[in-house]
Amino acid sequence: MAKKGNRIQVILECTEQKESGVPGMSRYITTKNKKNTPDRLERKKYNSCLKKVTVHREIK
Repeated sequence: MAKKGNRIQVILECTEQKESGVPGMSRYITTKNKKNTPDRLERKKYNSCLKKVTVHREIK
């Protein structure tokens, strides 16, 4: 039987695209250990709508 871990699935959403008003949405799904990183994740990922690397933050 598998034991229940501390890893949870989170969604990362682009912050620059919200501010710019460009239609569409750039989202990534990843996992994090909620014990080691209780605060929200922030990663640099590629946004295909803006065609550049932007900051993506965790949403709830």
